[in-house]
Amino acid sequence: MPSQPAPETPATPSPADPRGTPAGGEVDVGAILDVTVTMSLEIGRARLTIGELLQLGPGSIVELDRAAGEPLDVLLNGRLVARGEVVVTDDRFGIRLLDIVSRSDRLQNLG
Repeated sequence: MPSQPAPETPATPSPADPRGTPAGGEVDVGAILDVTVTMSLEIGRARLTIGELLQLGPGSIVELDRAAGEPLDVLLNGRLVARGEVVVTDDRFGIRLLDIVSRSDRLQNLG
């Protein structure tokens, strides 16, 4: 008679920490230090009808929903993580971080 495989038991986090973090609360981030993420900056958004979009051409100006001088959104893989302002260094654009989004706010915005 062929033996049947033992039923798989799903991996479950320890009851001490439902996210599976070690009981001491320390996480070894060394395994992810080489993971590449995409950083992008958002200066604003605009909603256009298809008709308005089709009328755009060279020299067209599209008004954005953000005021001049207002901090830009800093996104990592499309998620808001900070706000900052544009700087120029050695003929290159950069970003000076002004505010880091709190961990609780980042977790709240995951949905």
